[in-house]
Amino acid sequence: MKRTDVRPGSAPPLPPVEPIRLVDPDGRRVSDPAYTAPDHGTLLALLRAMIIGRRFDRQASALTRQGRLAVYPSSYGQEACQVGGVLALADNDWLFPTYRDSVSLVTRGVDPIEVLTLLRGDWHSGYDPERHRCAPQCTPLATNASHAVGLTYAARRKGEDTAALVLMGDGATSEGDAHEAYNFAAVWNTPVVFLIQNNHWAISVPVHKQSVAPTLAHKAIGYGMRGHHVDGNDAAAVHAVVSHALAEARAGSGPAIIEARTYRMGPHTNSDAPQRYRDDSEVEYWKERDPLARLERLLRDEGRIDDSELERIRAQADRLAATMRERLSAAGRLAPEELFSHVYASTPALLARQRQELLDELEA
Repeated sequence: MKRTDVRPGSAPPLPPVEPIRLVDPDGRRVSDPAYTAPDHGTLLALLRAMIIGRRFDRQASALTRQGRLAVYPSSYGQEACQVGGVLALADNDWLFPTYRDSVSLVTRGVDPIEVLTLLRGDWHSGYDPERHRCAPQCTPLATNASHAVGLTYAARRKGEDTAALVLMGDGATSEGDAHEAYNFAAVWNTPVVFLIQNNHWAISVPVHKQSVAPTLAHKAIGYGMRGHHVDGNDAAAVHAVVSHALAEARAGSGPAIIEARTYRMGPHTNSDAPQRYRDDSEVEYWKERDPLARLERLLRDEGRIDDSELERIRAQADRLAATMRERLSAAGRLAPEELFSHVYASTPALLARQRQELLDELEA
């Protein structure tokens, strides 16, 4: 597949330093010369998915505190990125999530309990990747990016109309795997869009200690790709920009990097203590830019949603949370020793000792 608009060796345009925005923090529309906000039906779908996603996230966090999940990385505050990106995908496209992207999987239609299987400590993925066209959640940073490039390269060779959306954090862009994926995607011209959720913190490392580029989207220029910089708390803008980038990639115009500037409102995981490295005032600043409140204000002001409809959506979200509690309570005991199965044909002595130590600890 040949690029139609970028000559080999020519430079793509620089992404804007100011993020693309279609709805401001007060819920007012913003005009943009290149992008149009989605229609009201899509905006309502985005809000509904974010409300359900946040309720899922709150329930998963509570289950972790109760000891029913081994770990849970919350995406509170990042709902516009996860929902806006996923709802831009076509049925035949693939999603490549990270450990923080459980809401994206629920939005894609994966059973919430299957999403949480891995986070319970089970060695299984929990869901069928082929059925949902969602790769297993990736814990090592940026390794999902190369997998997406490989899948879309193979799909294109087979004549399939398939694109992929890779979710990654700002910390993942500091990994060598990210460089390899970006470079191969550009050289092979595979239909991949890399959506960087810049939530400002790679655990306790701020973005300014990782990169001094004007934006993380500027990294795209070095690979001959387009870079886009979007307000990651504006679901309308995220959806519009990701939809545009996916359409260009499918048409053969090459992959793209999108930086969505957002914020991680909660801890890195339930074992993190964010007050040790960031100020409460910073969190309060971002609370005022809540992606759910922003879109709700717009739809209220334009007469597209009211209290009764919001109550109906929230009731649906509460039913989902109740089902999560019931099903996880009924779930059987995990067998941690299975982690050692199917690793080697003949178990090495060191692994056998580790397995026995685990069994002894569980027995104690």
